[in-house]
Amino acid sequence: MTIAATRQESDFLGVKDIPSHAYWGVHTARALENFPITGNPISVMPELVWALAQVKKAAATANLQLGVLPQEKSEAICAACDDIIAGQLHDQFVVDVIQGGAGTSSNMNANEVIANRALEHLGGQRGEYGKLHPNDDVNASQSTNDVYPTALRLAIWSSLAHLLDAMAGLKQAYDAKAEEFSTILKIGRTQLQDAVPMTLGQEFKTFAIMLGEDEARLQEARALLTDVNLGATAIGTGINAPVGYSEVVTPLLAEFSGVPVTPAPYLIEATQDTGDFLQLSGVLKRTACKLSKVANDLRLLSSGPQAGLCDILLPAVQAGSSIMPGKVNPVIPEVMSQVAFEVIGNDITVTMASEGGQLQLNPFEPIMGWALYKSIKHLTQACITMRVNCVEGIQPNHEALAARVSQSVTPVTALSPIIGYEKAALLAKTALKNGTNLAETAEQLGIMSAAEMMALLVPENLTQPVRLGKAVRG
Repeated sequence: MTIAATRQESDFLGVKDIPSHAYWGVHTARALENFPITGNPISVMPELVWALAQVKKAAATANLQLGVLPQEKSEAICAACDDIIAGQLHDQFVVDVIQGGAGTSSNMNANEVIANRALEHLGGQRGEYGKLHPNDDVNASQSTNDVYPTALRLAIWSSLAHLLDAMAGLKQAYDAKAEEFSTILKIGRTQLQDAVPMTLGQEFKTFAIMLGEDEARLQEARALLTDVNLGATAIGTGINAPVGYSEVVTPLLAEFSGVPVTPAPYLIEATQDTGDFLQLSGVLKRTACKLSKVANDLRLLSSGPQAGLCDILLPAVQAGSSIMPGKVNPVIPEVMSQVAFEVIGNDITVTMASEGGQLQLNPFEPIMGWALYKSIKHLTQACITMRVNCVEGIQPNHEALAARVSQSVTPVTALSPIIGYEKAALLAKTALKNGTNLAETAEQLGIMSAAEMMALLVPENLTQPVRLGKAVRG
C-alpha cells in the first residue's frame, strides 16, 4: 500500500494540501506562506515550544476537571503534550518567530501538532479531526490571547535561569581573581589619567559586585513574569471558558511546569499590558551595558603589550591578525561588547512594540518575545565565554605594575590632609619635572624627610585612607 504524499485539510478560506508526514496542518501552512520573514522557526526557541505544551497540558487537565472534555480526549492531549515536553516533535513547530496576529500562528501550530499526536495516541490518523479537533478540543477554553502571552512568560522565565547561572559563574570568576590579586598594588585611573593607588584585587572585586547587583535586578524583573492571564480568552472577560477556569488551570500550570505562576489580579489589564516585558528588557540593557563597560576596562587594561597600559595579560585564544605575525587581540571582551550592542538594540524593539499596543490587545508580542529571547540567549553565552576563555586566565603584569607604583606621584593625594593641598601639588609637580620620586623630592623641598615620607607611603595606607588617618594621628 502506497502512502499518499499529501493529505487535504480545510479551513474557512478553503482547502490546502498538507505533507502527509507533517503533524502541523492548514493554519500552520498558511502561516508559512504569509510570514517568510527571518527563516527562524519558533523551534529555535525550545523553551517556547516547551511552554506551549505545558499550557495545553494544563488546559486539557482543567477542562477534564470542569467537564469541558471527556477523559479519553484529555488524556490523549496530555500524552501528546508530554511527548513535546520530553523534546519530541519540536521540528514540527515551523512558523516564523516574527508573525502577524499576536501569536495566533504559534498557537495554531501548537494546536495542530498536539491534535495530530493525540490522534495517534488514540489509534487514529493525522488529520482525522472528527475524532479530536485542534480548535474545539486542544484549544478548548482558550484563545491565542491568553495562551501565547502565558507561554511566552513561562519561556522567558525559564530562559532567565540559564542567564542567571552564567552571570553567577562569571561573578565567581571575578571574585576569585579579586582574591588572587588582593595584594598587588597598581595605579587607579579616572578619565584615563593617573589617579590614586589601589590593588588589582579591588579593581576586580568591583567587577564582581557590579555583576551581583544586576543578578538581583534580574531576579526582581523575573518575578514580574509569574502573573499570567490564562483564562482571559479573547480580551480578559473569560468568555468561552467555564466559571472558575482561571483559578483551576493556573495552579495546574504551576504544578506541571515548575514555574510559580499565579492568576493576574485583573485579566483584562493583563491581556493588554506588557510592562513586565518592558521592565525585563530595561534590566537586560542595564546588565549588557555594565558587562560591556567591564569588557572595555579589560581591553584598556590589557592594551599593548608594549605601547599600551598592559596592567594585565589576557589569555591568548587565537591569532589576532592575518598580516601582523604574533599579534593577539582581546577578542572575548570584543564579542561581549557586540552582544551588548545587540541587547541595547533589542531593548528599543521591545520598547516600541510595547508602546505600539492598542486597546485590549498588544499584537506585537512575537517580536518582543524574539528580541528578549535573543538578548537572554546571547548574554548567557557571552558570560560563559567571558568566564572560560578570558577571566579565568587573566594574569597581572607584575613588573609594569610595580614600576608604575614606585615611579608614580599619585600617592601625593593621600598626603594632602597632612601637608596641605598647595604643598602636595608642588611636590607632585616637582617630582614629575625632575623625574624623582616623592620621598627624594619631599626632602629636597624641605617638606619632610625621605624616611618620614616612606613611612607614610605604606601600600596598605594608600588603598585604605582610614588607616592612613589613624597612622598619622597616632
